[in-house]
Amino acid sequence: SRYGLRFDSADLRDPGALREALTERTRMVWLESPTNPLLRLVDIAAVAEIARERGALTVVDNTFATPVLQNPLALGADIAVHSSTKYLGGHSDVVGGAVMLDDDALAASLRFHQNAVGAVPSPFDCWLLLRGVKTLSLRVRQQCANALAVARFLEGHPAVQAVHHPGLESHPQHALAVRQMSGGGGMVSFEVDTEERALEVLSRLRVFLLAESLGAVESLAEHPGRMTHASIAAEERRRVGVGDGLIRLSVGVEDLDDLVRDLDQALAVSG
Repeated sequence: SRYGLRFDSADLRDPGALREALTERTRMVWLESPTNPLLRLVDIAAVAEIARERGALTVVDNTFATPVLQNPLALGADIAVHSSTKYLGGHSDVVGGAVMLDDDALAASLRFHQNAVGAVPSPFDCWLLLRGVKTLSLRVRQQCANALAVARFLEGHPAVQAVHHPGLESHPQHALAVRQMSGGGGMVSFEVDTEERALEVLSRLRVFLLAESLGAVESLAEHPGRMTHASIAAEERRRVGVGDGLIRLSVGVEDLDDLVRDLDQALAVSG
């Protein structure tokens, strides 16, 4: 524990695992849906109901879905958080975060602590975020359409072993995505057979830029094992499904044909 806090992890796709993990001391259940980078889903309404029964708050990291596609508060969560660096800003030019809730007392407490610790963005950062929000719906809808088309292309490519995107009918939680979200999102991850091949594909991409961030108008690609998830021990990373051949895409708003052709030429060389 640190600062008197203790954290336990559980696979929240399984309500039974959550019930088993909760104790009389549990005060908060924190989740993300879709998850990074495998785009697994959590039934937010079910988790919130279980947490509420035990007197715990439910907090949802809604960064990948955005408020355009998913409203955790309407599903029973107490708090929704966003990395506003990503989709809310949408242009790779601002760093920030957002906490959203509909409880006045809790909001007042959080506002006090925010001010006390100085976690207040600059006026220009606020301007950049407000500018980004103006086009959020337009951007996210285009990213969703592009991402689903890219995922379907990858699903049919012989060099690709698996594709992860909630909008695909083959996704094991597609029915939950349809019920809980109004679109599959702009993120796609897929697997090739080896790390060497994954790195080769990334090196061949020209429209997709190599970067760890996500959610902006430009399309980005990265290798979780070497980049975003490199700090996790390899055995643990592989145990939860983040293999060496996994590539994560943040699909942007570019012309779809350009994106598909870029992936096709990169995968053809690796094949």
